[in-house]
Amino acid sequence: MRIADRALDAGPATGLLELARSTSTRQQAAAPVQVVILAAGMGTRLGRPHPKPLTPLHDGRSILQRQLDTLREVFGHAVDVTVVVGFKAKRIMRAASDVRFAYNPDYAKTNTSQSLLRALRATRDGGVLWLNGDVVFDAAVLEAALPRVQADESFVCVDTSTVADEEVKYTLDADGCIAELSKKVTAGLGEAVGINYVSAADKRVLIEHLAACDAQDYFERGIETAIMAEGLRFRPVDISLFSAVEVDFEADLERANALFSARARLRRVDSA
Repeated sequence: MRIADRALDAGPATGLLELARSTSTRQQAAAPVQVVILAAGMGTRLGRPHPKPLTPLHDGRSILQRQLDTLREVFGHAVDVTVVVGFKAKRIMRAASDVRFAYNPDYAKTNTSQSLLRALRATRDGGVLWLNGDVVFDAAVLEAALPRVQADESFVCVDTSTVADEEVKYTLDADGCIAELSKKVTAGLGEAVGINYVSAADKRVLIEHLAACDAQDYFERGIETAIMAEGLRFRPVDISLFSAVEVDFEADLERANALFSARARLRRVDSA
C-alpha cells in the first residue's frame, strides 16, 4: 500500500497548480504525451474475480477509467495511452477500447519489469510516462509532474511523508537524484508512488536494463541498475501535498474510496 494523502490547501501549491494548468494547454499542441499503464497482473492480494484495474470505485468509475479520465484532463484528449494487459486481458480491452494495448503472455510468472519492457519497446520515439494500473490519484499529481514531462526529464514521483517497510523506498545522491530505489532500501527518504517518466535520451538504456532484469523483478530494479551502471539521472518529484493511493489490499480500496469521495463532495460544494 502506498498512500500520499494531503489536502489541496490554498497557498503556494495553488500557484503551482495554476501554472501547470496553463502549460497543459500548450502541451496539447505538441506531440501527444506517451503513457503506459501496467495492468497485466493478477491482483491476488485484493481478491477480486476481475482484473484489479477494473475494480469499481464509489464515484462510479473503475480505477482504470479514473486514470484515463485524469490523464486526459491534464494532458489533453490526444494523450497516447498504451495499457499492458495479461490477466483476463479481453475484459480490460472491452472496458477501454479507445487506447492501444500491449500483451504480456507471461503475466502469471513475470513482474512489472517485463510488462514495462514490452510496452517501452512498442512506443514511438520520445519520452514515456508510466504508472501502475492500481494507483488512484488526484489530477494535481500529474500537474505537479507536468513541467518535468515538458522538459523531457526522467523522474520518479515520491511521497516524503511516509516510509513503510514493505514499499519501494528511495535515497538520493549528492546532486539530489535517485540513488537507490527498491523495497530493500534502508533509511529511505520516502516512497515511490508508482508514477514515473523516462526521457527520450534515457529510454534506450532503461530498456536494456529492464531486459536484463529477472522475470520477477519490479521495474524499479531496471531503474536502479541503469542509475548504478550507466549514470542515468532520475529526479524525485515530491507529490506529498496531493493524494495518491496504490490499491493492493481491501483497506487500500476503502481508503481510496473514502479519500476521493470526500474530495469530490468538497469540490461540488466549492463550485456551487
